[in-house]
Amino acid sequence: MSRRPYRLGPDSEALPQVLAVMQEAFASVEGRIDPPSSIHQMTLADLVIQSETKEIWCTGTPPEACVILSPTDDAIYISKLAVASSLRRAGLGRQLVDLAVERARALGLPALELQVRIELVENHAAFARMGFVPSGSSAHPGYDRPTSLTMRRPLSAAV
Repeated sequence: MSRRPYRLGPDSEALPQVLAVMQEAFASVEGRIDPPSSIHQMTLADLVIQSETKEIWCTGTPPEACVILSPTDDAIYISKLAVASSLRRAGLGRQLVDLAVERARALGLPALELQVRIELVENHAAFARMGFVPSGSSAHPGYDRPTSLTMRRPLSAAV
């Protein structure tokens, strides 16, 4: 299944649908992760700001999969990668990670980076299949244990 990713700006009429895809996709982890996902606090206004300060990409019309990409000093940071539940395992997540590789190369950045919750071991495995390796862990404020695993993919890693 091939759907060309496209970037959304702050005035995009698709932003409400992107927020809905993210909320629906992250609903599947309800009760599995602690603390709960920050997606619960995200509003359309937040997404508009994100589209001004970061890159929001999606596939499909209406949006079926989406991601927020944030250039840092040494990587493209991937956040809120979400695929509509009816289209999981169709390669859309991988397509958006491939897009992140293209964006990192275009910006001269050597790697991709993301965080995944400790409890979501199936996501650890999925990202490992895409060339990501664990590079650290972190705890949300108020937690004395790791709550997220940081994973990194050098662009030299062909997958």
